[in-house]
Formats: sequence, structure tokens, C-alpha cells
Amino acid sequence: MTVPILTTSTEPLLAIEADVLVIGVMKSPGGPLLLTDAPHLTQLQAGLDSLGVTGAQDEVHRVPGLGGAAISIALVGLGSGLVTPSSLRYAAGSAARQLRGIGSLLFGLPAESDAEVLAVLEGAALGAYSFTRYTTNPRKATQQPAVQITVATRNTTEGLTERAGVIAEAVHTVRDLVNTPPNDLYPASFADAAVSLSRHADVAVEVLDEKALADGGFGGILGVGLGSTRGPRLVKMSYSPAGGIQHLALVGKGITFDSGGLSLKPPASMIGMKYDMTGAATVLAVILAVARLGLPLRMTAWLCLAENMPSGSAMRPNDVITVRGGTTVEVLNTDAEGRLVLADGLVAASEEHPNAIIDVATLTGAASVAMGTRYVAIMGDAALAGRVVAAGNSVGETLWHMPIAAELRPLLASDVADIANIKPGNTAGGMMIAAAFLKDFVGTAGEGDDEPTIPWVHLDIAGAANNGGAGWGYTGKGPTGVSVRALIELAEEFSRS
Repeated sequence: MTVPILTTSTEPLLAIEADVLVIGVMKSPGGPLLLTDAPHLTQLQAGLDSLGVTGAQDEVHRVPGLGGAAISIALVGLGSGLVTPSSLRYAAGSAARQLRGIGSLLFGLPAESDAEVLAVLEGAALGAYSFTRYTTNPRKATQQPAVQITVATRNTTEGLTERAGVIAEAVHTVRDLVNTPPNDLYPASFADAAVSLSRHADVAVEVLDEKALADGGFGGILGVGLGSTRGPRLVKMSYSPAGGIQHLALVGKGITFDSGGLSLKPPASMIGMKYDMTGAATVLAVILAVARLGLPLRMTAWLCLAENMPSGSAMRPNDVITVRGGTTVEVLNTDAEGRLVLADGLVAASEEHPNAIIDVATLTGAASVAMGTRYVAIMGDAALAGRVVAAGNSVGETLWHMPIAAELRPLLASDVADIANIKPGNTAGGMMIAAAFLKDFVGTAGEGDDEPTIPWVHLDIAGAANNGGAGWGYTGKGPTGVSVRALIELAEEFSRS
């Protein structure tokens, strides 16, 4: 993982050295509008039409420098409408993603407030991502993103570069983990990565292996991992700063490869199933970022790690497993395994009676059908869901609150156990049925029978966790790191409660 060096500068724009100077262009009814008042650059306005510049989002045109310290100039579209932190983040990310094979970028976008400067820094750092660990082609070196990013501003900034760096590192951590192939990333090595990444953060890590999982009654994680020669793990990560009053618990699905188990997926559907651990990577990255930002908030992250494989020892349809806490589950489809490992994690998280629980998972294909590839579905407690959606909106992430309809839970009735993991033959509302299953495993705020249920929401990121098409904004092809920034923002809000 490489996050570019981030700086700001109050020097005159044309005096700052860089390989490429990035200037914004807005799309307007009267034609493209160059957004700069810097001397020597305003002459570009007259030639925008002839260059084919429109100001549309994701449009980048590169031209020679015009006498300043920058070698060349890139014109990036800001789209139409008002210039906002979101549009600046998007444009900066689009430029950093598309401008490759250069050492340094200088952003001369219209960013003056702290929120605007942070948005440019953040977007550029997010866009400047690549994953080359398994590439031997030397030509790839000419396609690498910039290693130095500077944002020009008239105002003195403080702490913005550090914050943007922490956020970008969190997103890139998710991307790196998800990009790692499943022969190298499996439950034990994922747990090792959690330990290693936490070494320089104020985060304690506890790893439960097969024996500890059996002793603790974690039947969901154990059941899913039965078919693999590489055993499951549960990783508990704890951040407990002095003065942390609120306690936010995160639970992440970490299926390092999902073959479907004995309910085997078709071959084409198995491609990409290394992505099924994105939820666990997300909660890991969020707690590390929260610790590095020093937020006065107690946070616990539970990484539920298993490899779902078919073998003679694999869990079978009609098996009954016992989840942590004693609830029995009849397994009717071994490819509905994510909810089984999450059930263990939700019970364990509930036992500490946090103020709120959020689980993150690439849980259902139905989420992609319902939400497309850029929206994250969120289900559960309405008040908490509203806070998460608002946090996402403030940082440019799109989440949408969906219901858990009352008629769905009865569909999961079992003849032999407390609950079944699917309704065989049912094709309606699959995303919400999965959430209805998870809801059963959320505990109460205290030990008494009259205690209220802990506020809980479920994020199904299956559609938005991976971008299978062309890049857009600060999002390239492959893992997106979606919901990381929204959850960091939510943690900051909780820390102020």
C-alpha cells in the first residue's frame, strides 16, 4: 500500500513546481468555464472549445505548460452546478486516477475552506492508487500514480494533510487486502495481517483459532470453515482510549474465498469470490483509522474469518449448528454462509453491551439487483440508519435505508431448529431476508429481560464493494473501499456525543 505524500502550499500557483498542474473547468449553459484567476492561465479559456473541453465529470485534457513552474497542465471537469466539497473530491480523484506515469501533481482547484481543501487532498489520495504486488511487467512502472500531491490554497491549513492521509490509508488498506489472491489471504494470514497492521496503532488484537472458537461456542464460524484445510479465525480488535464514553462495535464478514460449499456456485460465479472478505477488511481499516485519528471513542471490531469450501468434512444442507449464545440454525444452503459467521460476531459484540452495533458484509447478490453498483443498502434501527446515511452523505458516499419487512422473519421458520438460514425457493426480498436473519442475533443493552435491544444496522455492500467496469471519480476498477469513510465520519460523530 502506498499513499502519496500530501502537502498544501500558499505560494503563488505558477511558482509551485510540479509535473502537472490541475485546473478545474465547470460545465455551464454558456460553455465550459475555466475556474482560475491565475495570470497566464486565463488565456486557456478562449481555447477550451477547440480542445474539446466541456467541463463534464471525469473529463481530463492535458496541455503544455504556459510559463509557470509546472511542466504541463491538466484540465479536469467539475460537472455542472455549484462547486462543493463532493464535486472537488470527485474531480481531484478523477485527475489523480487518470494522470499516470508522473511524479507530482499540483491542484489549483477552487478550494479555500478547510472542508474544500480536505476534499481535494482526500480525493486525490484516493484516486492515486495502484496494486502491483503480483505484476512483473516493467511497463507497469510508467502507469503508476503520482507520489507527491500538493494542493494550492490561499489559507493556512492545519492537520488536513494528516487526516486525508489516514483516510486514504484506510481505503487503500481495504483495496490491498481485497486485491490479494485467496491462496495468500486466508483466515490465518488475514489474522496475521490484522496483528501486523495494528502494531503502530493503539489497538489491541486477540485472535481465536479453531480450539478457542470451539471452546467459545462459535458454531457459525466453525461450521462454515469445516470444509477447508485452512481453519477459521475470529479476530477481536479493541481501541479503548482514555475518555472514550461511547462504544461503537463493528462486525465484518470475512469469507476469504466463497465456493458456495456443498451448495456449490457455478464456475463463473466463483470468480471474484476473494472479495467476500471485504466487510472484515472494512471494519479493520475503520478501527485503525479511528485510533490513528485519536478519537475519544471506544471501538471494537470483530473480524469473522472463514473459507467456504466443499470437501468430505464440509457442512451439509440440513445440518444444524449452534451459534454463540445457544441459538440453533438449520443450514438449508451452505452458500448462505455469511450470515452464519456474522451471527457469531453479532452475539459476541452484543455481550459487551455497546451503544451501537454495525455489521458490514458483501452478503447478498440481491443487494446488487436492488441497489445497483454505487449504493449501499442499510437496514435495521431507523435512528442509527439515519445517522449512517447522513455521515455517508457528508463525505460523498451513497447509502440508502431499506426496510426489514415484518413478514420476512416467519419465512425462516425451521421444523427442527430455532431458525433456518434461508427460505428454499424464495426469490423475493433476499437482501432483506438476510437482514431479518441477522436481527435475531442482536442482543440487549443490559442483562435484564426488560433491557432494550442494542441499536443495530446492517450494511450490505455487495453491489458497491467492487467496481467491475471503468473507473469514475476517485474509484478505479476493482475494490472500492466503500463505506470506510462513512463509518469514520460516524465514529467522529459518536465521539462528540
